[in-house]
Amino acid sequence: MSIVIDQESKTRASHTQRTARSQNGKSFVNVQPPSLNDNAKSIAVNIASVSLANPLEDIADELGRSFAENGFAVVRDHGIAQDLIDRAEAMSKAFFALPEPVKKAYAIKGGGGARGYTPFGTEKAKDAQVFDLKEFWHVGRDLPAGHALAEFMAPNIWPGEVEGFRETFSELFAAFETAGERVLEAIALHLGLARDYFAPTIEDGNSVMRLLHYPPLGPDAPEGAIRAAAHGDINTITLLLGAEEAGLQLLAKDGQWHAVDVPEGALVINVGDMLERLTAGKLVSTTHRVVNPAGEAATRSRFSMPFFLHFRPDYMIEPLESCVAEMGVSSAQPPISAHDFLMQRLREINLA
Repeated sequence: MSIVIDQESKTRASHTQRTARSQNGKSFVNVQPPSLNDNAKSIAVNIASVSLANPLEDIADELGRSFAENGFAVVRDHGIAQDLIDRAEAMSKAFFALPEPVKKAYAIKGGGGARGYTPFGTEKAKDAQVFDLKEFWHVGRDLPAGHALAEFMAPNIWPGEVEGFRETFSELFAAFETAGERVLEAIALHLGLARDYFAPTIEDGNSVMRLLHYPPLGPDAPEGAIRAAAHGDINTITLLLGAEEAGLQLLAKDGQWHAVDVPEGALVINVGDMLERLTAGKLVSTTHRVVNPAGEAATRSRFSMPFFLHFRPDYMIEPLESCVAEMGVSSAQPPISAHDFLMQRLREINLA
């Protein structure tokens, strides 16, 4: 399937979501494929929608089934304070409103976009012919001098033009990490592992928080370019804030693009390539994209904040025996360190 957005999706300004109850009483998000024709045949994709306030034992299998079937889930009551989210959103908008020369002064040459600013027109999805219509800022983990993993993680840089930027995004990074750890505990339970199985695999991991700005669409955009072309995430799991505005779509097993609507303030969680590899494909890293809006929405910026939770760089991604037994030996790939896998993929998307 082409990664270039089709005309039907271009002209679709909104899409349908409903929250329903499955037979066991669990809630899910019913995700419909974008379509202009209300009579068009479609297959709904049921994405789990769970509350992290519930005992993990009660939600682990619902999350796990959603990740196995579609690679995505929605998480409510995630513990990230709304006032922190509001402050972070305001500061993100303030930074991206700065003059271009000011922003570009924070672009680190040769840094692979791991820290600081990455200008508009830089990142391309794997195998894409044109760049994505976005700019972003990366915040990573700060390690003390002399730390054994310091060679893998550059120090953060911080814009002096936005007061409180460092403090706010350091706090948000920690809050994202706490929420991600809890999601991984649920995944471990679903896989039949010890609840804390993933704790040492992500300790001092190379996680990255991205502040994303998709500018208003202009007439000079390259033909076929969209805000984020079809791609899978490299990392372990991704936690996304700011997905309420229409545009996020996933490529489901039915071969169609399905729009994902998200309750206000909820997190969208998706499986990354590293976790798919570790589970021998039991949990799937689903291709997804952010399409261009139509009408008045095309004149507005879109902002979001994904957190890419990574394994520690020296962790060897070797398929779990239990998953290989279930999925088949042919599904298992050779062991590779998280760092080597990351660098391989960064080269593919024009960031290394």
